[in-house]
Amino acid sequence: MASHRKWSPTGTRIAGIRTPALATAALTSVALLSQTANAAPSADSKPSIEEVEKKVDDLYHQAEAATEKYNATREKTAQQRKRVDSLLDDVAQRTEKLNTARDELGSFAAAQYRTGASAPDTATLLLADNPQDYFDQTQLMSRLTSRQKVAVDDYITEQAATTKKRAEASQSLQTLTTTQSALRTSKADVQRKLAEARDLLSKLTAEEKARLAAIEKKKQEAADRKAAELAQQQAAAEKKAQEAAAQQQTTTGTTATAGTTGTTGSSATDSSYTAKADKALAFARAQVGKPYVWGATGPGSYDCSGLTQAAWKTAGVDLPRTTWDQVNVGTTVPLSDIKPGDLVFFYDDISHVGLYVGNGMMIHAPKPGAYVREESIFYGGESIIHSVVRPA
Repeated sequence: MASHRKWSPTGTRIAGIRTPALATAALTSVALLSQTANAAPSADSKPSIEEVEKKVDDLYHQAEAATEKYNATREKTAQQRKRVDSLLDDVAQRTEKLNTARDELGSFAAAQYRTGASAPDTATLLLADNPQDYFDQTQLMSRLTSRQKVAVDDYITEQAATTKKRAEASQSLQTLTTTQSALRTSKADVQRKLAEARDLLSKLTAEEKARLAAIEKKKQEAADRKAAELAQQQAAAEKKAQEAAAQQQTTTGTTATAGTTGTTGSSATDSSYTAKADKALAFARAQVGKPYVWGATGPGSYDCSGLTQAAWKTAGVDLPRTTWDQVNVGTTVPLSDIKPGDLVFFYDDISHVGLYVGNGMMIHAPKPGAYVREESIFYGGESIIHSVVRPA
């Protein structure tokens, strides 16, 4: 028969610990560890300069993406407002026509009533809110003159058209209200990101700001080296192409003639684009030093897509407002074939754009707190370059 062990309070058993003293010590240690884990972070947990830099860069990137969303919403709001205004104008004109048609019906009814030329039912028909229903109910069509029938038909047509346009205007007003709400949300999102970035920077000491500036300088130097490498590669490729063209011209007469024809066509195209690009670049250079302001399109300040849009407009090329739309205009070309005037887009979400000036450099409106400037297209590393587009 199995024995039965009687429980006795000889100490709490915790993970094999039997004695009260050890159990108490263990519980105390657990409590202290828990308090330590929940305690406020110490001064040593302050983010490093590198972490602050990354966080600020991320916030500026997010703010720029939010800016492009704001730009798209604002453009949509403007378009919707124009549609609403147009519909309201149309409704007003149709209402005026409707009132004119009703007045004409009223004059017929009044004249017939005074002269006794028609039965009372006819006057009721002519003054009814819906003459067509009255036709269906009383079959008074035969009692009307042809002129009166035309007047009634006109009234019915205008009434139906006006009702339809009023419904469209009402729907458009609702859509406008929705886009205006989205616009306010986008604006608040941008402002929140920028405020957070400014708050992070404001907490840096003078020494930390100096270290941050040194990090930025190193990044800029690396970007400039990459720009110089691209310029050298393009110069070498151009020299090779010129040598190949020269070699072709020294071959047989037929080949030389064919080569000349092809070269002439290509040169004409290049010349046309170069002329337009020169105008866009001249405008962009004149904006250097002006502040970046999100949502701005000039003339005193710009955001990134506002600057490229304004620059190419001087060359007779109308670009859309946002980076997301600008990237779809023109022809995408490889980075190795980039030319002055091309648009360089950045990040997977295509939230930034600059205008290429040559030698690996671009003019762009970089971010809040900065100014329009010339800078390497590798300012954030080659990995963030999304694509290159030739807009004309």
